[in-house]
This record gives sequence, C-alpha cells and structure tokens, in this order.
Amino acid sequence: MDKIAIQGVAGSFHHQVAQEYFGRQVQVDECMSFQAVADSLLNHQSTAAVMAIENSIAGSILSNYALIDEHNLQVIGEHYIPIQLNLMALQGQTVQEIRKVYSHPMALLQCKDFFRNHPHIELVEDTDTAEVARRIREKGLRNVAAVASKAAAEIYNLEILEEGIQTIKNNSTRFLTLGAAASKKGIFEVNKASLKFILESKQGSLVSVLNIIRDFDLDMTKIQSVPVIETPWKYAFFIDVIFEDAKKLQKALEIIEVMTEELKVLGTYKNGLK
Repeated sequence: MDKIAIQGVAGSFHHQVAQEYFGRQVQVDECMSFQAVADSLLNHQSTAAVMAIENSIAGSILSNYALIDEHNLQVIGEHYIPIQLNLMALQGQTVQEIRKVYSHPMALLQCKDFFRNHPHIELVEDTDTAEVARRIREKGLRNVAAVASKAAAEIYNLEILEEGIQTIKNNSTRFLTLGAAASKKGIFEVNKASLKFILESKQGSLVSVLNIIRDFDLDMTKIQSVPVIETPWKYAFFIDVIFEDAKKLQKALEIIEVMTEELKVLGTYKNGLK
C-alpha cells in the first residue's frame, strides 16, 4: 500500500485529509515539519504527500509555496476541509485552571479572540496540533491544554473544555496533495492548474500577464507573491487558474513563457471545490 507523508500525527488535520483523499485505510509517514514532508517524498519514503497551503482566516503559508517550488514537487490534487478547533486537556479540569496552551501557530492565530478573553493563559507555538494532544496524555500534563481536532481528543482520550473556539466559525483550510513526479492523470480529469512565474522588472508586466489569462478564458482563483530570496525586492507570483479548454491553457502558457523570466507549471489537477 502507498504511504502518504503528512505534517503531524494521527488525529491531525493533515491525517484527516489523507484519509478523505486517499481512503480511510491509508498508511501515513508522520513528519514533524513541512520540510520533513518534502524530504519524505524526495527520499521515496512516501509516494505522495499532503500539505496545507492556505486558510480562510490566517491566509497563505508562504514557506510551503517556497518548499514546493524549491524541490520541484508536483501538485496532483487539492482538498478543502472545515476546521473546528477545540480546547482539550486531561479530564477533570476547567478553562480557569489551564495555564499554558500549546498548538501549531496557525491554530493559535485562528483562535485569537478566544484567548484574548482568557489572558491568564500563556500561548506556546508548537509543531503540530495532535502531537501536543498526544504529549499531554503520555506525560500526564495538568494545567496544560492543546488546541486540536475532535479526532485528536478521542484518539488521546482528552476532555474537550471548549468546542469551536476558532474566531470565525466558517473556517476552512485548503490542502494540496503532492507527488515527486508529474501527475499521470488524463487531460479530461483535470481543470485546474497551479503556476509560478517571475516577471521582468518593467512597468505593466504583471498586467500584461493577467490580460493573457483573461483573453484565453482562464479563471484565476488565487494569486500570491513570494520574495525571490536571491534578489531582494523581487517577487515570484504563484497563481491558480481554472480552465475548460486545455488547448487554450497551453496556448496561454506559451505566450506567458515569452513574457516572463521564468515560468513553471507546478501541476494540473481536478478542482477540489467541484
């Protein structure tokens, strides 16, 4: 059976996505960082990977765009899940007794209003939501809580002190599924593409590229600028486009390639919202 690299452990949101996308019986390679997820793919410890790329509240994870680009990982799919974050701890405690809360920084950011109303709690950034839950159970930590999923509370036998503590209740995260080689899916199975380009430093260059996207009936659903590390104040642009005609996409790419310093197709895949 194929093994899927995830950031985190059983009960994490990455684990949930792996199960929903690849099947409930999927085997996972638990990685404690996104770099380790990329390494798992590159070292053939896994055949595919799941990586969060943006949250509807906290925004894009820029470092993951850089990882995908740097290691030439291929986007083979995407998956969206609603995120409900819960405060959990060993049984028999109240919120007022909790002194420290550990969780992934994105999870803590998504719950900022809840913790603003509980100033006695110290927030500590950690590697993974579910891994903190597991640590609390294994070490018997009291007066310490985790912010994680209901699945994590069930797996590690923790009590949920407060449900749904995320600031915005309609909270969703987009995850990419990745491979180390190009997707083998047929052209009729894909209708979305992720691209990266670097522009020449001249006026109107970005507008010109966007005009090509419009002229060839490509629906741009995302644009994100990321600094080019080697050149201060220069930026790469990562965009997602939905297309109906693969030939129009190819023609647009041929023109954009001439207009840019660098163009890379990160992957073509099926739109996860349809």
